[in-house]
Amino acid sequence: MNFRSHPSSFSFGNTALLTLAAFSLLGAGVVQADRPTGAGSGQSVLVDGDSEKYLLRHQLAPNQTVRYKVTHVAKTKTRMNGTEEVANVHTTSVRSWKVRNADENKMTFDHQIDSVEMTQQNGDQAEVRWDSTNDKEPPKIFSVVAEQIGTPLATVTIDGKGEEIKRESHAGSKSSLGMGSLTLALPADPVAIGESWSVPSEIQARTDDGQVKTIKIRQVYTLKKVKAGVATISVKSQTLTPIDQESLRAQVVQQLSNGSIRFDVDNGYLLGKELDWDETVVGFQGPGSMMEYRARMTEELVDATAVKSAAKPNRSRR
Repeated sequence: MNFRSHPSSFSFGNTALLTLAAFSLLGAGVVQADRPTGAGSGQSVLVDGDSEKYLLRHQLAPNQTVRYKVTHVAKTKTRMNGTEEVANVHTTSVRSWKVRNADENKMTFDHQIDSVEMTQQNGDQAEVRWDSTNDKEPPKIFSVVAEQIGTPLATVTIDGKGEEIKRESHAGSKSSLGMGSLTLALPADPVAIGESWSVPSEIQARTDDGQVKTIKIRQVYTLKKVKAGVATISVKSQTLTPIDQESLRAQVVQQLSNGSIRFDVDNGYLLGKELDWDETVVGFQGPGSMMEYRARMTEELVDATAVKSAAKPNRSRR
């Protein structure tokens, strides 16, 4: 996790980090607690016809490839000492899970980025664009991102609940930026419509005196409905640690999740995700300072045949 003196540098000085996390969604910066073991996969998702409880489980098959299109748009406006700055980021990427092996107890897959298109603009500076499918030479600010396209960022083993059993990280950002962990955390037991489950997490931020403070949060998931084999699940972050400094709040709000998820209960994988941020923090760097953060992230399952492969950058000039 990178710590910053104030949240404006999150967007202006480290936009490439934000972009990388936006399309990688590795989630390693959020510590997820262990969950109790539930029933194994292979059972009917509707386990009790009277109470209509659903057993939600990830199910992957050997040699299966699952791809997602991820779009992240963010605008950060900061005002300090009468000066206002605006940073805009727009990232569209395709990521994939390539399953190595799978059985009823665990699944192992390589997570990688297949392509990415990025746009960034800070204040009055010229807009910077790069499309990995057409432009072989990335701008310097996107060079780290470019080097990680087309190769596994991590090899991950999960169980049916989405709990990580093992992870071998190869590259990529260690910050989730509130976009969720790599897999959807599912409850150990069957759930009915309206029931919730939660997963503890931690965020680290820097206080006004330079100390690192751990902020405890939890992701609360609620099963809203199940229709035609698709579960709609809401997700909302709740802060558990009291925050008494606005500078801390400015760092934390950008890493909280609020939105909805669609999950295929019959086939056992994520169909889509929508997260939104609309936050204003006043006084984060003294009187008169203000930060506004507006962002949206969407993730959609895509047909593999519609995905264009990324063009590799010329690495001989590195």
